[in-house]
Amino acid sequence: MKKGLLLSVVASTIIFAGGDIAPVEPAAPASSDFWGQIGFRYQPQSGNSQTWGSRGNNSFSVAAVLGVEKQLDYGFGVGAEVAGWTNLGIKHIAANPAVLGNQLNDGELSQLYLTYTNGNTAVKIGRQALPKAVSPWAWSYRSVGVIDNSFEGVVVANTSLPGTTLAAAWIRNSVQNNKASHIGRDGLFMLAGINKSWVPNTTLSMSAYYVPNYSGSKNVYSLWTSAESKFDSGISTGLQLVYVGGRVTAKKVTWGAAAYIGKSFNEGNGNVKLTLAHANKGSYTMNMGGTSAFWGDALGGFLKGSGDALGALSGSTPATQNVVRLNADYKVGIGTAYGELAYANYGGPFGHAWGTRLGYKFKVGSVDANVEYRYANYKNHPTLSSSKMQRVRVEAYYKF
Repeated sequence: MKKGLLLSVVASTIIFAGGDIAPVEPAAPASSDFWGQIGFRYQPQSGNSQTWGSRGNNSFSVAAVLGVEKQLDYGFGVGAEVAGWTNLGIKHIAANPAVLGNQLNDGELSQLYLTYTNGNTAVKIGRQALPKAVSPWAWSYRSVGVIDNSFEGVVVANTSLPGTTLAAAWIRNSVQNNKASHIGRDGLFMLAGINKSWVPNTTLSMSAYYVPNYSGSKNVYSLWTSAESKFDSGISTGLQLVYVGGRVTAKKVTWGAAAYIGKSFNEGNGNVKLTLAHANKGSYTMNMGGTSAFWGDALGGFLKGSGDALGALSGSTPATQNVVRLNADYKVGIGTAYGELAYANYGGPFGHAWGTRLGYKFKVGSVDANVEYRYANYKNHPTLSSSKMQRVRVEAYYKF
């Protein structure tokens, strides 16, 4: 997908690629820009007393996304994006991986916004995607090219300070499948900052959130901070701290810490990364709007495929979580082979969980494709036995 000046407020100054906080200077703004994608995803799975190919464990979709943005006069601009998906009428399909829920054939207006730029300041108003780099507690993840959560509100970004991006936002609604849900009674307020010049080879980031009247007259607040370093030797390190609290009755604050060390080898053709994460037995969730950037989240997303946060394992019952992840990838032929092994130990009666995945992603012309196998073994309820689940994913997308 093309990413022009207005596609993201942050993209007017820095674009974050691949989920890492790695700034890339954007191309010069165009008077108009288009982006789009069309492709499919098929993923059968087994588990929970259902076998391979059974209707309840089979999902498929063809999805199309088309967006446009245009720079107008006097610093103003507009942008919009639509998405649609279908299962092509295949009767043995029960779920659609393009969206949350079981809507097999539908569409949505995923983005519709106005922008204004003046010097080093950019303002974006309307329905939009929030980037993970500046909003790790409420951000927009794309599955099959479709945005899982859009957000309605106002975002302001400024780059007047050297090597620094500052952002502020007021978000009223979270939007899924064209359905807007209020975030608290008065919306969510956010302040964020990213700096890549204060410490050599290091990107520092911090995001603070405040949701007044989240539950009745009670509020919720959160603070995320991280530091990531990349060195010429190919070694990379990262540390993240998270705190979520508030005044909701009988709820205990949640905090988490995660750290990783990685190494690239063979002239960058291979990478390996070890991540350790801990979250206490807190009552507040570490995500708002479906996804979270907490580095310990991978096991929670093993079967769903996105960055789902490790939250309460059994309804409203929280649990302590200790997670170990090992990721590796290596360029082979026309693509990259990758693998992951994750283990999580939960406090109290929950026991532990582990999972693995192996895959190969490649590109032919303008088509990106991926084939992946996942396995997870977990106990997510104190009175139930362990569950075993497997899944195969095949997907291909043409981007323009």
